[in-house]
Amino acid sequence: MTTVLAADIGGTKTLLSLHAAEDLRPLAQERYPSADWPDLAAMLRGFLAGCAALEPPQAACLAVAGPVQAGRARLTNLPWRLNETELAAACGIPRLELVNDFAVLIYALPHLQAGQRLPIRPGLAQPAEPLLILGAGTGLGVAIGVPGPSGLQALASEAAHAEFAPRHEAEWQLKQWLCRDLQLERLSIERIVSGTGLGHVARWLLQHHPAGPDHPLQDLARRWRQAGGGERQDLPAAVAAAAAAHDPLARAALDLWLGAYGSVCGDLALVCLPRGGIFLAGGTAARLQAELRSALFLEAFQRKGRLAGLLDPIRIDALVDPAIGCFSAACRARMLLG
Repeated sequence: MTTVLAADIGGTKTLLSLHAAEDLRPLAQERYPSADWPDLAAMLRGFLAGCAALEPPQAACLAVAGPVQAGRARLTNLPWRLNETELAAACGIPRLELVNDFAVLIYALPHLQAGQRLPIRPGLAQPAEPLLILGAGTGLGVAIGVPGPSGLQALASEAAHAEFAPRHEAEWQLKQWLCRDLQLERLSIERIVSGTGLGHVARWLLQHHPAGPDHPLQDLARRWRQAGGGERQDLPAAVAAAAAAHDPLARAALDLWLGAYGSVCGDLALVCLPRGGIFLAGGTAARLQAELRSALFLEAFQRKGRLAGLLDPIRIDALVDPAIGCFSAACRARMLLG
């Protein structure tokens, strides 16, 4: 049985899995604290030693949290320097590829099962056309998939760092305030359209909404602004929970954020015309499915003036599989077998 190795490598944890190449079913899986290992090669060898009863992998795709250039990568939060050639030799794997951990999701899209995706917007997905994937998590990930003779090719993108373009007075005021608050010369899309961005929208409203001064989220927002780590994810989650409980300020924050996300999604669709479909990933895709199906998101997506009709047939789905990273890497590893 031919096997392939998949990895989803982050600064905190690394997920490794060995898959049967014929149907991508997982044969072995392990989760490792990344910082406990001196380098990735040692971790890979340890994992493969535990899989000695299985066939050694003939190809590997390692998805890394950071940019990949010329077969090399360096993780932001780990002192690991990764090199495709060196890793392949150290682990005895004939074909090995490093891929950005967001761009790699493109390779899973043709192989998704029903439980891995949920519909957000109906439409017709054309198999031979480009695809677009956005992921609003801590930041905003963007990647494009382009069909080719050997399957999809993933194009990494830094579109999330293009400048945020306000559509109305509230977004303009938010942008000006956030530039002052964060001491920025320009405001990128990611500062607002991301999980972190929802926290920033809430902080702005806490200062400008009539209910802001005495709002229960004030103390958390103050700590969140000052914190560099542990509590940075608490405010966005608290805002979403308060909005679900019909808190007016939190609802206003979430509504503004949804409109901005939908508009950005539509703008990026105009860039690449993803008639193969748009996919929403990241933590918000799984948690805010009803909100993403709302008119706030969908109307902002299509409100593109003379070109609104161009977006009309495009389908949007949400990726909801928590293990999609390793599955995507396994899909790419199988492609490397040729």
